Order: sequence, then C-alpha cells, then structure tokens
Amino acid sequence: MKVVLAIDLGTTGNRVIAFSEDGAIVAKSYYEFPQIFPQPGWVEHNPFDILNTTMKALKDVISLVGIDSIVSIGITNQRETTILWDRKTGNPVYNAIVWQCRRTKEICDRLAEYSHIIREKTGLPLDPYFSATKIKWIIENIEGVRERIDKGNILFGTVDSWILWNLTGGKVHATESGNASRTLCYNIHTLDYDDELLAIFNLPERIFPEVKESGGYFGNTDRELTGREIPITGILGDQQASLFAQGGWEEKVVKNTYGTGLFLMTSTGKDLPGSGRLLNTIAWRIEGEVNYAMEGSIFVGGSCIQWLRDGLKIIKASADTESMAESLGSNEGVYFVPALTGLGAPYWDPTARGMIIGITRGTGREHFARAALEAIAYQTRDVIEEMERTTGMNFKKVRVDGGAVKNNFLMQFQADILNTVIERPLLIETTAFGAAGISGIASGFWSREEFFNARKVDRMFTPEMDKDTGDTYYSQWKEAVKRAMNWVEG
Repeated sequence: MKVVLAIDLGTTGNRVIAFSEDGAIVAKSYYEFPQIFPQPGWVEHNPFDILNTTMKALKDVISLVGIDSIVSIGITNQRETTILWDRKTGNPVYNAIVWQCRRTKEICDRLAEYSHIIREKTGLPLDPYFSATKIKWIIENIEGVRERIDKGNILFGTVDSWILWNLTGGKVHATESGNASRTLCYNIHTLDYDDELLAIFNLPERIFPEVKESGGYFGNTDRELTGREIPITGILGDQQASLFAQGGWEEKVVKNTYGTGLFLMTSTGKDLPGSGRLLNTIAWRIEGEVNYAMEGSIFVGGSCIQWLRDGLKIIKASADTESMAESLGSNEGVYFVPALTGLGAPYWDPTARGMIIGITRGTGREHFARAALEAIAYQTRDVIEEMERTTGMNFKKVRVDGGAVKNNFLMQFQADILNTVIERPLLIETTAFGAAGISGIASGFWSREEFFNARKVDRMFTPEMDKDTGDTYYSQWKEAVKRAMNWVEG
C-alpha cells in the first residue's frame, strides 16, 4: 500500500498521519510538548521540543507503514510562531515566540504610524499576532543577535521552515506564500518580501526563507534521519490546509477550525475585497495561480477548555464538558469571555483579559464548562457576522474541523447560535488531510478530483433553538465582552 504522510505541527503538540489513496488514515502518532509562560500574556515553545516530538512521531509512523510505501510528505504548521536560529550550529537563539504571545504590543504602538501601509500591503493589521514584531523583539532583547545577523549566521523561520530545514539536514531554508503572507513583511499583491515593510521593522531580507509555491517540490528528507530520501512536496499553514481539505475553493463556503484557537476562513479566489476587521491573506499558490482568503482568527478556543483542566483543575478531561453542559437547562446567566491572551478578531484588543461573569452561590463546575463551550460558539458568530458584512455573502453552511468538534453539545449550540447548518466531516483531522492533499496532488499520488472526493460527512447539525432565544444569549455575550475589553493599560 502506498501512502502520503502529513506532518501536522500544532500549537500544543505534533502529529504525523499516513493517508492511503482512498483518504483513510493508515497510521498516526502524536506527542504533546510543554507550553512556556514566562510572564502574563507571553507564550513560548522550546524549538527542540517542537523538533523532537515531530521526529518521534515521524519515526513511529515510518515504522508502522514501512519506508518504501511513502510517496511524499506534506507539512502543515501553526503559523506566525517565530524562530531564529544559527545556520552553522542549528541552535535557536531564543525560544520560539508563539502566535498567541502579546509581548510585542509596545513595538506595535511604536510603529502605529505605519499601520495603514502595513494593512494595504499585507492585508493584516499591525498586531503582536504576526511574525515581524516577534523577530524585532528577539533582535532588540537577545544579546549578540544583531551582530550575528550582520555576519550572515542567523536564519528566521516560522515552524514550517524550522522543521523543513532540519528534515533536509540544513539544506533547504524555505516556506510558501501563505505562511510568508503572515510575517507582515510579504506583499500579497507583488508576492515578494517588500523593501518598505522590511525597512519599517528594520529587518534584513537575508534572514527570511525563500518563498516557494504551496504545492511543489521543497526538497528531500535527509537519508540519515528517515532511512531514505523522501520528497517533501507541499506546505500549507494550518488554516489554509484545513480550508483546502474542506473544499474551500467553492464560493460561499466558510470553514471553522476548533483547535487551540478558532480560525474561520473563506476563499475569495483571485479577488482581494476590503477585509473590515478581519484579515486578507493568501490561501495558497499552485501552478502560478494565487488563491486569496478572508480570515478571522480567535486566540482562545479549545485552549479555554485546557485551562479549565490544567489551570483550574475543575475537569479531568476535555470530553467531560459535553455531559456537564448538557446537565444544565440553560447557562443561568453565566458567561465566560476567554480573553486569556487578549481578544483577536473582530475586536483586536490586546488589553482585554479573561472574565467569568454571572456567578452566584448556585454556580458550579457545570456552569464553567458550559460557559467555556458557549464562548467558543459566540466568538464564531462574532467573526461570521463580520465576514457577511464585509463580503456581502450569506453563509448557509459552516464546515467544521478540529478536536473540539467531537463535542456534540458545542456543535448543536453552534448551529443554534448561528441559526445555520453545521457540517462535521467524518475525518476531523482535516488540517493534516489538507497537507497530505497538496503534497499528494503535487507528487501524483492523487488527482485533484480524487482527493476532493475522498472527503465524507459524518453529521449535519441543524438549528433547534428558537432564533429569538439564541439572539438573547448572544446579546448578553456582547455585553460581557464590553466589560472584558480595555482591562489593562494599553
């Protein structure tokens, strides 16, 4: 049996999955890695934790399927997370600064006069979310990095580039257009790093990876690492990979990935409409053709459930929240605004902080669990309403994926709050499937039609709640958000 491997580089862990020609999962392996929180609002990863868990999962899957069965590898990654490393030693100069990290707000404030130029050229707001200010922070705060850059010894990459560089034995320093478009230094109109943007952030182009097409040949794995050279033929950012797997080339299709954060995306084809309070970004570039997308990024989704488990320790497992939420007839006025790292789309308020409101003596663990699940659904509606306002589209269906979509309470509540059909695929690992897809199409493992036809629907959730009741829930949520915003000094 021939297979394509997907390396799925997530925010809390890394997985490798082998897919057969009919789109079935043949083998998989997953390892979590530690999250590092040096200060409130700061989030880091050890780059070697990312690398070591990736290699461990890759070797597990290779041993399960056999090295000779592997046709190609696709990579998908947590985007914006920033790593600088020494090209000679391979050692990072600092921990990876994660996309969630808010430490660079002061740098954004310092460069606020350029926000219009940045938005016009990149489709993105000037926000700590993106890579450029993270690179700048490392250069300004870690001794000797600027001097080592001047000597040509330092490379920058998002997680895809870091893993690609290591998988190829240091031979390939590259990325693709979708990931490059999240750095604040890549012009999405000219499809190149932009001199004016680089000057604004005072960053040298020499540290940036070469930008290739999303589907195509990136290089081979190092024989000593994998047993034989395996071609790497596709890279997509995690949300782009999910959109690709969900048939996001179709009009009026919006997908939402329920992962650590929530990521809604809809394709706009060759057009770049005004994005309002959302983002314009590159979905992928294949055979010279660019496909753009509109995206709303929500910083805290499934991670608020992790916080209930690991921080407050009021649940033992994330899956417990389903029965806990269902044990209540309503939320009884308890709302959770999970602004644990500020608020992303459509609010873009790094000064917001998390808040639970409506607590009484009768409030129990079940209320916290339900409030967390409801918060995920409300934040999704926030972004979809902004998408509809901006594009003029009316989405009749939302295609969903990610670990949290296993939760039937969440999916039903989402359908109710949106008053929209929710379509859950049989395979919820669509991020990995998208990476396998773009790689498999480039390597000849699948045609486009064969890949797209492999997608199967598990369940459709249709609205059951009275629309007025849903709107009342949502209006209370909006009130709670107002109270959580502007909490710390800007």
